[in-house]
Amino acid sequence: MQTYKIAAIPADGIGPEVIAAGLQALEALERRAGSFKLDVTHFDWGSDYYRRKGIMMPADGIEQLKPFDAIFFGAVGAPDVPDHITLWGLRLPICQGFDQYANVRPTRILPGITSPLSGVGPGDLDWVIVRENSEGEYSGHGGRAHRGLPEEVGTEVAIFTRVGVTRIMRYAFRLAQARPRKFLTVVTKSNAQRHGMVMWDEIAAEVATEFPDVTWDKMLVDAMTVRMTLNPRSLDTIVATNLHADILSDLAGALAGSLGVAPTANIDPERRFPSMFEPIHGSAFDITGKGIANPVATFWTAAQMLEHLGEAKAAARLMHAVEAVTGSGVRTPDVGGTATTQEVTAAVCEAIRGSNILA
Repeated sequence: MQTYKIAAIPADGIGPEVIAAGLQALEALERRAGSFKLDVTHFDWGSDYYRRKGIMMPADGIEQLKPFDAIFFGAVGAPDVPDHITLWGLRLPICQGFDQYANVRPTRILPGITSPLSGVGPGDLDWVIVRENSEGEYSGHGGRAHRGLPEEVGTEVAIFTRVGVTRIMRYAFRLAQARPRKFLTVVTKSNAQRHGMVMWDEIAAEVATEFPDVTWDKMLVDAMTVRMTLNPRSLDTIVATNLHADILSDLAGALAGSLGVAPTANIDPERRFPSMFEPIHGSAFDITGKGIANPVATFWTAAQMLEHLGEAKAAARLMHAVEAVTGSGVRTPDVGGTATTQEVTAAVCEAIRGSNILA
């Protein structure tokens, strides 16, 4: 029996609620499959840890995580801790420390969930957004000078390297190549950002020659928001910079019905380090503790984790179970239902155990 070491970091807000739900579903899958085991270790890092220790995770946190096969992450963010501290204190050091340069965010309208777009239904908006996850606008370079004075200046330097852009382009083209439509849209802003973004365009064209069976086109990021809302079926696989894909993937989640159903995988494609899997929705402190957080994004995230670990059948079983439950009307309030987090979780676990779910 294959054993996988999983680091669970629930962190902040609804993170502990949805990670607990995800682990329940994973345990049900483990028992049903009988061919693998998840050895889960919990880490109490996050804003509560920061309040006690003055840091979001220990100084050797990255070293502690290195032996794991995957990281199952909740969310960071707290009303009384500045956002740049929570993000740069925990999530980004993990992503950058483990060179998880491919952030992969699939989208699809699930059964029983209504999109705000007219004329689309279950199975539509079948997109995968690939976000460059190691540099670009979130490289962390820049600074502030003359603080508090009228001439105070703040700089935020976006860094695009040939290595970084080339590898994310190859990843996106390979992903597009593996999907039925073999179609990729490269998102840019090279009309206004004439250095890094022009290089982004040039490298996209170079890498495209390596994939003659993949059709591709290019969109400016502002026009891309229009295309996503007015012509969604024209899209399939999408690649964009750290900032642009961050924004577009939230739009994609909303168009699919709710950020509560949107998953994320932070991947080290070379598998030198553990990859990290997290729902998109963030800490959502407005609903923390109310028992109504949508666990579907976390279930989908868990399915991505299982796929990465090589357990494709278990991943498919989990997604079939999720779709059966959302289609049956067992949904949380953010997607038009009245169910609690635990009611949705119990229904998904029961569907996993049921013989009618094929995988």
